[in-house]
Amino acid sequence: MAEALLEIDGVETCYGLSQVLFGVSLKVQSGEMVALMGRNGMGKTTTIRSIMGMTRARAGTIRFAGEEVRSLPSYKIAKLGIGLVPEGRQIFPNLTVYENLVAASGNRHGSSDPWTIDKIHALFPRLAERGNNMGVTLSGGEQQMLAIGRALMTNPKLLILDEATEGLAPLIREEIWNCLSMLKGRGQSVLVIDKNVANLAKIADRHYMIERGRTVWTGTSEQLIAEPDLQHRYLGI
Repeated sequence: MAEALLEIDGVETCYGLSQVLFGVSLKVQSGEMVALMGRNGMGKTTTIRSIMGMTRARAGTIRFAGEEVRSLPSYKIAKLGIGLVPEGRQIFPNLTVYENLVAASGNRHGSSDPWTIDKIHALFPRLAERGNNMGVTLSGGEQQMLAIGRALMTNPKLLILDEATEGLAPLIREEIWNCLSMLKGRGQSVLVIDKNVANLAKIADRHYMIERGRTVWTGTSEQLIAEPDLQHRYLGI
C-alpha cells in the first residue's frame, strides 16, 4: 500500500500536567475521507491540535506527505498542505467575506484544478451574496461555509474539519454534507469530526473511534453499520 498522506502513531499529548492523548493512531490515504468519532471530551479536538502543532505532542510520530511534522510550528505544517476548519469557525470578524477568502489563498502545490473565488461562490452561493459583509455579521451557518471556503482557497492536500455541522440549522447541515460529498467525488482527502453517524457512514471510507484519549476501534462504513452496539458503547447514542 502507498504511504499514507497523514499518519499519526502512538501520539501522546498533555495540557500542562494533564495528559489527554494516550497513544492515538490513525491514517488518511490520499483521496480518502476518514471520520474521527467519540464522545465529547475524549480527545478528538486535541488530536487535531496535535496534528497541526497547536498543542505539541510529547510522544509519538506525526507524518504528513512523507515528512515528520511533530516538531514543526503550526504555520509550517499548514504550508505543507493542510487546510483546517476549526471548531468554532474562527473566521476573521473584521474582514469582509471576500477578504476572508483571499487572505490565505494560494496554490502552493500546483493543483491542476485549483479553488478560486468563483468556484467557492458556486459551492456556497450565500458567500457570493454576502461578499462585502463583515465576517462578524454572518449567521453561524454562513460562518461555517466561510471557514470551509477559506480552507479550500489554500488548495490543501488534506482538509480537516473539527465539528463540521455542530450547532447548525438542519438545512445548513444538509448543505455542508452535500459539500463534503462533492469534495469526496473531487478526490479531496478529508479528516472530519462530527456526531452524525448516519451521514458519516454514507460518505466516509473509514472511521476511528477514540475513548479517553485512546484509539479503540477502526473500520469501514460497512463495518460500522454492521456493529450498532459500537455506537452505544463509544458514542453514547
